[in-house]
Amino acid sequence: MGNDDDPGATPPPTPPLAPVSRSFSQQFFDFLKTFAIIGLAIAFVIGAAASKLVTAFVEDIVNPTVGLFLPAGELTKMSANVTGVSGATSQFKYGDLTANIIDFLIIALVVFVAFKFLSKYKLVEDKTKPESK
Repeated sequence: MGNDDDPGATPPPTPPLAPVSRSFSQQFFDFLKTFAIIGLAIAFVIGAAASKLVTAFVEDIVNPTVGLFLPAGELTKMSANVTGVSGATSQFKYGDLTANIIDFLIIALVVFVAFKFLSKYKLVEDKTKPESK
């Protein structure tokens, strides 16, 4: 059946090379470095803090200031009541939506200004500019 002296027989497959053994912590830190997870985490925390700051600014400064010129007295309280054919009333809170749009626009402006500042010093890649040949 199996003759080991047969010159036409295929040699047994060689086992794959064993990878260099690294500890779990070394693998974890390599992962963090490769995918820039630390930078992403820092950006997430700073972004969350900036978002809270802008939201507080809109709720505590912008809304009351705009509310001085509104009949409802506050931007977030602006609403419209609509009665349907069945007699049920629905309230559309367009003031709250407007306040959230202002909040978003301020956050987007802050991100844009930060991007322009960082791209000026070549800390981030500006993909809006055409590549030089």
